[in-house]
Amino acid sequence: MSQEKESFRDSIATIDEEGHRNYIHPKKPKGRFTRYRTFVSWILLAVFIVSPFIKVNGNQFLLFNVLERKYSIFGQPFWPQDFYLLVLSMIVGIVFIILFTVIFGRIFCGWICPQTIFMEHVFRKIEYIIDGDRNKQIKLSKQAWNAEKIFKRVLKWTVFFLISFFISNIFLAYVIGSDTLIQHIKDGPAEHMGTLINLVIFTFVFLFIFAWFREQVCIIACPYGRLQGALLDKKSIVVAYDYKRGEGTAGRHKIHKNENRAEKGYGDCIDCKQCVLVCPTGIDIRNGTQLECINCTACIDACDAIMDKTEQDRGLIRYASEDNIADGEKFKFTGRIISYIIVLTILLTILTTLLFSRNDVEATVLRLPGQMYKTVGDSIQNVYSIKIINKTNDVYDDLKIRMITHKGSVKVIGGQINVPKLGLDEKTLFVTIHKKDIKDSKEKIKIGVYKDGKLIETDKTNFPAPMKIN
Repeated sequence: MSQEKESFRDSIATIDEEGHRNYIHPKKPKGRFTRYRTFVSWILLAVFIVSPFIKVNGNQFLLFNVLERKYSIFGQPFWPQDFYLLVLSMIVGIVFIILFTVIFGRIFCGWICPQTIFMEHVFRKIEYIIDGDRNKQIKLSKQAWNAEKIFKRVLKWTVFFLISFFISNIFLAYVIGSDTLIQHIKDGPAEHMGTLINLVIFTFVFLFIFAWFREQVCIIACPYGRLQGALLDKKSIVVAYDYKRGEGTAGRHKIHKNENRAEKGYGDCIDCKQCVLVCPTGIDIRNGTQLECINCTACIDACDAIMDKTEQDRGLIRYASEDNIADGEKFKFTGRIISYIIVLTILLTILTTLLFSRNDVEATVLRLPGQMYKTVGDSIQNVYSIKIINKTNDVYDDLKIRMITHKGSVKVIGGQINVPKLGLDEKTLFVTIHKKDIKDSKEKIKIGVYKDGKLIETDKTNFPAPMKIN
């Protein structure tokens, strides 16, 4: 393309030539992809709303309580000691999104991203109901502040606020737990001002994003959008305009009755600009792949509707790669894609193995800081602390601590070891080993935790002793 044709990349549709905000009023999309996306959005919204209230074995289905360091994913509780699993899960998710992007472009943004789901399938739909479609919205924004405009603005912002407040409550349930949130609601806001303040903050954040900032999140703020330039290539399947078919030899042209477009060299694009009017980020997909495109398919539905009316084949705008449009090349797995698949498979194997090998009870034995070994007759004694974490909803009562690698005694100070469900217990241990059984000044020992005579957890630690044992 010439520099003139590429000039559209010098600015974004949401900013005018003077640098002021240019509000986008997309036309309401209709078509098969819109129906599919709406159906997907219903499922995702339902999952978002009910997930914090579903319990699996007494655990919240999804919980991310960062403040109290309590996490639950798919009903499985995770402690700070399991943080490496969360990090590995995030890495797996990132690699999966990268692989998905390399193959299918920014389809995640258009179909699954929470920003798009809430914006296009909740707030935008409400706006269509109250303000009307594109033309009515533009007319309303330009007209004077009369009774009609004041009523619609107050009504829309009130509904937006209430929905933002509802979303904030659900969001907070993921953070502090649904049981805690419900209890705070029953107690009343006066009893939990901290919760109320957090709710208000979250509410205004969501209101700001979905009522004012809107598509700017995808264009300016979203880091995933910035990755497109590095991840996409000519083989990636994206929402693309078939310029060969659309331009022909004489370019796009308005349609006229009884004209022979093929004879004049016109392409199938009749320059109706419907693909531009329905775009939620205000771009012209006919200019090629652009950073602002979120692959929402609104332009596909709009173009297909025009193709039907003009009795032409659908697919002028479709899911395709640049190589497919330019050379008719079909999708195939490249070395880059295969490499990502191998990495993802390895990470998933490691994560699965670690998840299935994770113990329900975890014990950590540490020497008390500042304490030296002590000679007791023919034996050496050291003092330790043991912390036992119960990651289940079962209660572990009367646990026993024994030596595994050495003959010796373990005395528990502080009473019986009882670990409540999803809780922990911490005790002090006096470990005594006979001198003749000690071979090194930093002897390695293994201590076991037993329940009803069954070994349920072990931990290794050092056992300091004199340099030479006679």
